[in-house]
Amino acid sequence: MFRLRDAWVKLKSHFGRRDSVIAPLGVRGEQLAAAHLESLGMRIVDRGVRYPCGELDLITVDGDVVVFVEVKTRKSGRRGAPSQAVDRKKQGRMTRAALQYLKTRRLLQSRTRFDVVSIVWPDDAGEPAVSHLRAAFDARDSGGMYS
Repeated sequence: MFRLRDAWVKLKSHFGRRDSVIAPLGVRGEQLAAAHLESLGMRIVDRGVRYPCGELDLITVDGDVVVFVEVKTRKSGRRGAPSQAVDRKKQGRMTRAALQYLKTRRLLQSRTRFDVVSIVWPDDAGEPAVSHLRAAFDARDSGGMYS
């Protein structure tokens, strides 16, 4: 059974003390999010997909659903949960990028979902807190998402 602490310890040993300062927080967050999602039975099929219209951090398959995942990692929650940064504008960019992804892979008939993984990872080597919001938002500004 997956435990967040196990994934964190694994990442910590992978990066080492010196490298953890060098490795960007976002990269460590995406790796931890991927490990968390895999522990839930989701299969990671793509990472860091970029189009002119937007970027998709993680693309997973959950049963028969293609899931587009935005990962937000912050050092603290002082300014609110990291997931609050996924505003309408970001949702629109993700929707357009997801549409491009589905079109290029001929997956327009697939069921889809947009999830957000929010991670607060303190500087002081404290354990990260992970929150997974399933179906965090519906497709926005799709301009005919499935046309």
